[in-house]
Amino acid sequence: MSLYDALKRACSDEWEAYVNHAFVRQLADGSLPEACFRHYLAQDYVFLINFSRAAALAVYKAEDVRDLKESAALVDLLLNTETPLHLEYCARWGMSPEQVAATPEADANRLYTRYVLDRGMSGDLLDLLVALVPCTMGYAEIGRRLAAAPSTRLEGNPYRDWIELYSGKEFQEGSAAHAAQLDRVAGQRGIEGDYSASGRWSSLVENFRTATRLEIGFWEMGLNP
Repeated sequence: MSLYDALKRACSDEWEAYVNHAFVRQLADGSLPEACFRHYLAQDYVFLINFSRAAALAVYKAEDVRDLKESAALVDLLLNTETPLHLEYCARWGMSPEQVAATPEADANRLYTRYVLDRGMSGDLLDLLVALVPCTMGYAEIGRRLAAAPSTRLEGNPYRDWIELYSGKEFQEGSAAHAAQLDRVAGQRGIEGDYSASGRWSSLVENFRTATRLEIGFWEMGLNP
């Protein structure tokens, strides 16, 4: 079992509440109000900026060249590819780059990103990666679920391209790479096999649980523009 799967199993109630949230279900059937989605998109841009800072912190926390390269590549991807694409996507919803950049940061957004940065600052690379997992791998899991679910409506769904983005090959491959890095970094610290035998297990579980709850809070923020 991967560390990601073990963490999900330990926090199964929170994880299911996250990946099967009302916001996600409404994306799947196309019933999410446009105002909610526009609010979510603008906040997600603010999130991406701080997520880039967290990825940059992973460069600093890296202990070998491989992790340095992987973390640096993620920073480059976020700032030079994903963020510009996000602004282009916002423009398709009638939101200019200036409008999006001027978005005040919602409390739920600030709580989440500062928590991730705090875990990275106060802990090591593994602590930071675990705090990032609900985002980096959770969205990929949500994308796969929605793409495979019979209840998902693609034809005529205004959110079809969002579903296809996170269920697509590029995002799925990036998620798999993060899972591999998570297991490798944990293994370097002797955390593998029977994870619960590690003295760090309870701390890692609580870290994952908190980040997952903050992801739930992000969906809730989206439903209340």
